[in-house]
Amino acid sequence: MRRKKNIVELTRYGAEEYLGKEKLGLRLLVDNVRSLQNVGSLFRTSDAFMVEEVILGGITGCPPHPELTKSALGAEESVRWRHVDSAEEEARRLQGEGWRIVSLEQAHDSVDLADYAPQAGERIVLVVGNEVEGVSQGIVDISDTVVEIRQCGVKHSLNVAVSGGIALWKISEAMQRKG
Repeated sequence: MRRKKNIVELTRYGAEEYLGKEKLGLRLLVDNVRSLQNVGSLFRTSDAFMVEEVILGGITGCPPHPELTKSALGAEESVRWRHVDSAEEEARRLQGEGWRIVSLEQAHDSVDLADYAPQAGERIVLVVGNEVEGVSQGIVDISDTVVEIRQCGVKHSLNVAVSGGIALWKISEAMQRKG
């Protein structure tokens, strides 16, 4: 008989211990996301996939905030984060330090996320964007790669927290396999 795990069996580490763990060379840059629930969900997903840092750009809300905490479930305490005024300027700065900028956006000449495979040792900044406008064109213009999630339904986009979660899972899995 299959039995669900209880909370004690699921507990891996406390927030302080998690902060000290070695992370993947993967950061998440959140470009002008308005919904604090989406931001909280992105924190929770970042915790699950060992994201090194969440960078909140522009109008993106920051902890502490009850709406963010409600969906983050404490992940805003276990994941390093900071706020920057301009996501585009931060993307340029990180790119200058050798980080590869990978934007999650529907664009001409994008790469299907299913086919995207970072090179061994690459440091990746995944950029997710505003719920309506997406990733800003300035960031898309400087991106090393633009990835897109193939969709088959009537709707042409997914919620930013959902699409960010899919992309973080895929990229983190690929990075762990390549070492």
